[in-house]
Amino acid sequence: MQKIRTLLVANRGEIAVRIFRTAKALGMRTAAVYSDADRDALHVRMADTAICIGGRTAEESYLRADAILKAAKQCGADAIHPGYGFLSENAAFAEQVQASGLIFVGPDSQAIRAMGDKAQSKRAMIEAGVPCVPGYQGEDQSNARLEEAATEIGFPVMIKASAGGGGRGMRVVQNPADFKETLELARSEAENAFGNGALILESAVLRPRHVEIQVFADRHGTVLHLGERDCSVQRRHQKVLEEAPCPVMTPQLRADMGAAAVQAARAVDYVGAGTVEFLLDDQNRFFFLEMNTRLQVEHPVTELVTGLDLVALQLQVAQGLPLGMTQKDVTLTGHAIEARVYAEDPAEGFLPSTGRVDLWQAPEGPGVRVDSGIDTGGMISPFYDSMVAKLIAFGETREIARARLTRAIQDMTLFGPTTNQAFLADALSREEFVNGASTTSFVGDIYGEHPTFSLNPSIEDLAIAATLQVHVRSQTLQAQALDIPDELMGWSSTPNPAFSIDFGTIETPAPISVRRLDQPDAYTVSVADADPLNVAVQTLADHQAILEIGRRVVSVRFKVMGESEIALQSGSAVFRLKDRLVESTVLQDSAKSGAVTAPMHGSLQEVSVRTGQAIQKGDRLAVLEAMKMQHVITSDIDGAVKSVLVAADQQVAAGDLLIEIEPTER
Repeated sequence: MQKIRTLLVANRGEIAVRIFRTAKALGMRTAAVYSDADRDALHVRMADTAICIGGRTAEESYLRADAILKAAKQCGADAIHPGYGFLSENAAFAEQVQASGLIFVGPDSQAIRAMGDKAQSKRAMIEAGVPCVPGYQGEDQSNARLEEAATEIGFPVMIKASAGGGGRGMRVVQNPADFKETLELARSEAENAFGNGALILESAVLRPRHVEIQVFADRHGTVLHLGERDCSVQRRHQKVLEEAPCPVMTPQLRADMGAAAVQAARAVDYVGAGTVEFLLDDQNRFFFLEMNTRLQVEHPVTELVTGLDLVALQLQVAQGLPLGMTQKDVTLTGHAIEARVYAEDPAEGFLPSTGRVDLWQAPEGPGVRVDSGIDTGGMISPFYDSMVAKLIAFGETREIARARLTRAIQDMTLFGPTTNQAFLADALSREEFVNGASTTSFVGDIYGEHPTFSLNPSIEDLAIAATLQVHVRSQTLQAQALDIPDELMGWSSTPNPAFSIDFGTIETPAPISVRRLDQPDAYTVSVADADPLNVAVQTLADHQAILEIGRRVVSVRFKVMGESEIALQSGSAVFRLKDRLVESTVLQDSAKSGAVTAPMHGSLQEVSVRTGQAIQKGDRLAVLEAMKMQHVITSDIDGAVKSVLVAADQQVAAGDLLIEIEPTER
């Protein structure tokens, strides 16, 4: 038995924080590694010791096995936990860790290698008798052979990258005429994402559920499963909502799927925590999809329904100890649902969002758990995955868990980068999800092929935001005033003036007039042509306000940021409103100057213009890659390129000046 005294986590964000929590509870010393971009991150502050491994991108830091092993030696670590993502499913890294005399908290390299390649793993599962989707996973990768195989399988057919996941290199072909073009696109995506253009083909299982089985194995011959998770609600093949147990699961189906998952684990001599993923069709037939040889993002829902700490079990098995239980000891109680909070903009097709966290307040309540790696003042960078937190709710029934999670989402506050908060609340309220009928087509069916989800502030939202903006500004000025008696604060010998605010845009203005009434902290507010509203501020503390508007009392979260901007949360909707009257001069000056700045941190993939080039409004200037997504930067004006200050492959920060344009005189 090798005892773990110091555990290094080769990861970041919420998973590093979550692993540290269990390691500390077990009396272990904890060590973090961090990139230059994560110098002030929560996981760094939480660890007993932290070592910088350099760089800002994953390639310069968290994917550098040599730097991580050097850090482990430097801090005297006995073991390395890879978390998920990064090097967690890298067989060579597992071998290097063990060759260095350290414990790798995960399976042996041969199991990682066997399950890391879709073609190889599928062949192994067919040989082991695990049900698989009919398809082609042969070594002949010529276009002609793949086209022939697709015809044999029958359309629609699914093309998948053999070497990776996450939806990249994965495409559905509905008819033979589109196969060649789609094949080339899928191969190109696979090569760019994984450095390997090998593909497999499968018969497309339409509208299935994505159901996975959590397995665990020790080095003493015990292999068991801990029930299932339903992960059907996905966008771009990335999971959004996960739950345990699966709403349509039966005892017999669970036993059959569990037995198949255990069989899959035994086939590759698996040790530790792993997840066997299946597609489940409407006739309760299930097919092997892949095996993730690591801890899953959604592991908390299994922990809540089994009462087990999966990280503690990982550390137990890694030290050579037996699991100490049998399949009969595993029981499932109640229901748990997890929502992934992403820094992304659903109104823009879920494009990633980055920047400073102006305010983070995690929800609390019965049955609510929050796993996060952020705090107020921290940065959400473009260099890593856009998931920033997970909200998990447990209840005696599925409906109680769903209701608690919905309330937790409404009670969560994250001001700064745009998130999918309102989208999560909306998805949880949809009839298909409420009834437990969601399949992998849920997001596409509800929100369209190119999902957008947007909310506009109501008249009341605008009135509340304008009132708070004026009220806080007034309080700030009063606090700065000297030697004025309380009874004279706010007194004027003339009628109370009206404050003008416009939270709209040039195309759609939203003029607002706010006038103080004679009673304390009370205002009358007019929004555009709507009838005036009386708004009274009752309490104001810790970024929460209770107001009376009309005859209703409402509670909102907010943060005033300077003279022109306020963030307002109403229910699960967050609005970042800017006063156009204050900002218009700055915006006009910026537009006239022709200064083109980076909208977020990222890497320039392309600079499309040169000095002296004539351009028109809307022309493509550059392409910025952030959080694995590409963003096209276009010109806001007509003119000529005065100077180009950057080049392709250059890292830039939000606000960096990229290009200067000399506007065309009119």
